[in-house]
Amino acid sequence: MQGGTFAIAYKVSSMPNARIYQIPKNAMQSGRAKTHTWMLEFEPAEPKQADPLTGWAGSGDTREQVKLKFPSLDAATDYATREGIAFHVVPAPERKLKLQAYADNFK
Repeated sequence: MQGGTFAIAYKVSSMPNARIYQIPKNAMQSGRAKTHTWMLEFEPAEPKQADPLTGWAGSGDTREQVKLKFPSLDAATDYATREGIAFHVVPAPERKLKLQAYADNFK
């Protein structure tokens, strides 16, 4: 394009926010496979807006699509501090065991 100028505006945040959490057990299965991994997800930088044509909700924030898996909490926090990412750790919920006998189903 000759003689024209382009103006591109980027919303640059100085430090992205992320949350680190442990993957919960799937409620539909009894196994605990893949629940020992930790996830790092970026928090949305801007609210979602409805698309005027389709009505679907979306935003221009592409960091929301990034989900990183780590084998341990230490690995996830080390990565976040090394890359300069502000983070908070969401503690895993306590496992509650509901102990009951099979005979309790017939009372």
